[in-house]
Amino acid sequence: MHSGTSSDKSFIATWWLRNPHFQTLWPYLFRRRPVLSLKPERLELPDGDFVDLCWTTHTSGPIVAVFHGLEGSIDSPYASAIMAAIHQLGWRGVFMHFRGCSGLPNRLERGYHSGDTGDIAFLLATLKNRYPFSPLGIVGYSLGGNAMLKYLGTMGTDAPVTAAVAVSVPYLLHLSADRLSRGFSRLYQTHLVNSLKDKIRRKFAGKSTRLPIQTIDTLKTFYQFDDAITAPMHGFAGVDDYYQQSSSRQYLPGIRVPALLIHALDDPFMRPDTLPDRNELPDNVRLEVSSHGGHVGFVTGRFPWKPVYWLEQRIINYLEHYLK
Repeated sequence: MHSGTSSDKSFIATWWLRNPHFQTLWPYLFRRRPVLSLKPERLELPDGDFVDLCWTTHTSGPIVAVFHGLEGSIDSPYASAIMAAIHQLGWRGVFMHFRGCSGLPNRLERGYHSGDTGDIAFLLATLKNRYPFSPLGIVGYSLGGNAMLKYLGTMGTDAPVTAAVAVSVPYLLHLSADRLSRGFSRLYQTHLVNSLKDKIRRKFAGKSTRLPIQTIDTLKTFYQFDDAITAPMHGFAGVDDYYQQSSSRQYLPGIRVPALLIHALDDPFMRPDTLPDRNELPDNVRLEVSSHGGHVGFVTGRFPWKPVYWLEQRIINYLEHYLK
């Protein structure tokens, strides 16, 4: 077992869904979305840009802010599922779309990225200012989890957060980019890079920009896209500088709130050596690693026609200890 892991509550894959790609793809292909009433809010940011929020309908109780993965939205299966679970508890859920992810281009030339903590910080400060006496939990998936953990590590005791859960985080971005350029995982890379390229084309249609839009079709890998687009768009010297500064693993020792990190060793988005060791984690941070589960998958249940989605159960179970 990887050092720094805990197995007593980690996920046990069922016999019919042990393949990491099936675990990863099952929720996208077969999971029924919950019927959920949500209230929109546009949060104006200090730099003149905006992010779009979705709120559940309860008006009191603990608050849980949710941060999505790369190219995710409220329509992502994990997003609607955790928001429904939060609502069922009688809590308030608020889902934050990163810039440009709510279906509308954001205003500024910049977008969002794996180490982008500024908008997370502004949202959480806004929530604490509005609701100073409400316990505040946060949940981040993949890219959103990476940025969230970086935020917690840099804020330390100043983070206005009661407890946090991070799922399937790429703790070392260069290793994740490497894994996604190999084998079957290249299909995820192709899908996501194409989505990012389409977003850039729409954003800058008819506009002048210093970015190399005319050669964007030649960018096939995350490494190429991040070097040509993400890094210069957000002030990094290049892809290696972006990956180094934005990887969350180096910030984990600074986390001072209770935090649960959920991960599968067979995650097809990253290599097992992405994971931190136990000696890198403070006592308030718990790492739970399972052998199977894929990337934001964690589907179990005895039969394919009655799948059990373990992830929301585990997240809620952990947060309930702190958000009472």
